Amino acid sequence: MIRIAIPNKGRLNEPTVKLLKEAGLPVSDGGERKLFGTTTDPEISFLFARAADIPEYVQDGAADIGITGIDLVSETDADVDLMLDLNYGKSNLMLAVPEDSSIESVEELEGMKIGTEFPNITKKFFDSKNINIEVIKVSGACEMTPYIGVADAIVDISSSGTTFVLNNLKPVEKVFSSSVYMIANHQSAKRKDKIHHIKTAFESVLNAEGKRYLMMNVPKDSLDEVKEVLPGLSGPTVMKVESESSTLAVHAVVDSDMIFTTVNNLKEVGARDILVVPIERLMP
Repeated sequence: MIRIAIPNKGRLNEPTVKLLKEAGLPVSDGGERKLFGTTTDPEISFLFARAADIPEYVQDGAADIGITGIDLVSETDADVDLMLDLNYGKSNLMLAVPEDSSIESVEELEGMKIGTEFPNITKKFFDSKNINIEVIKVSGACEMTPYIGVADAIVDISSSGTTFVLNNLKPVEKVFSSSVYMIANHQSAKRKDKIHHIKTAFESVLNAEGKRYLMMNVPKDSLDEVKEVLPGLSGPTVMKVESESSTLAVHAVVDSDMIFTTVNNLKEVGARDILVVPIERLMP
């Protein structure tokens, strides 16, 4: 049995459940108040947990695999295998000060207090710059600490910068970049079974992002021109159309942001019956 720890709520829950569904492992019996869930594979189960707790659960073997932010892995110093960047949940930990502060650089914070929910990452950052600071650990509402005399600056998550603007804070420097990762227990990662099948399934979903499958009929004498138009992964697949000896079926994978231009260019060189199909999974 393989147990996967996934966020039970918060901003990482929904995209994680979506990824699992697209990978062929839909979450059943889930919910914020549930501890465990199942999927279509009887040998795989889910453990619902706080995203911040998942690194330690995986490290200690309570789960074989975890899906959580790399910032939380770094903050807990969890000893786990980083198996795959899942390319969502992107955010930055930013150092920020009040808008009316005269501080413009990290060096100016020597000897000052920094409020944060990420004391370990913050300490590592300042240590790497040989700057002595006092870390003030807070568990929420970090952005208010400079205004109540608790801290001179903060290190907090920023996805869009809106929270800083709303709280009259200005960024000074990026401290850490994060995204969601598939992590694994060291012993579990050595097993060449479903864990690697799960990784492959995730990779196939990621590979398919932003891709479309094009199918069309092409006159034989237009094939070379069509090949020049198609920006496929490794060149188009060409097949004979049995009912029409002078026509070929051409298939190719194309980036979705190239579809508009590509389809129009294909029509101009003689392609017809063009079909554009979304790709759910792509295994090179």
